[in-house]
Amino acid sequence: MEILIKALIALVAILHSYFLLLEMFMWTTRGPKVFKTIPAEQFAVTKTMAGNQGLYNGFLAAGLFWSLLIGDKIWQHNVSLFFLACVAIAGIYGAATVSKRIFFIQALPALVTIVLSIFHATGF
Repeated sequence: MEILIKALIALVAILHSYFLLLEMFMWTTRGPKVFKTIPAEQFAVTKTMAGNQGLYNGFLAAGLFWSLLIGDKIWQHNVSLFFLACVAIAGIYGAATVSKRIFFIQALPALVTIVLSIFHATGF
């Protein structure tokens, strides 16, 4: 179970690393192909805003990768839960305000990992 949880944490971190790359460096090139509901002319004018969002996604990814390197099991568990909760809350907010699809791409993987992690930590 521990390997599965760490793999899911890594998956969420990799997703947020991709979001960083997409929003900070590929917003005007790859962004229109990914975010088809945004008019093409909006990508150039929102490039700075997207870069800021990408930076926040990078912080989430960094925190999740960091949690995988922590040797103390309790500390590792707490740090990973904090960053997974941040991801889940951001995903839920995005789903409520932008697109329901964000829930499945961002919040759901974090929520599943949180539940598995808590079950594992409590002995279920």
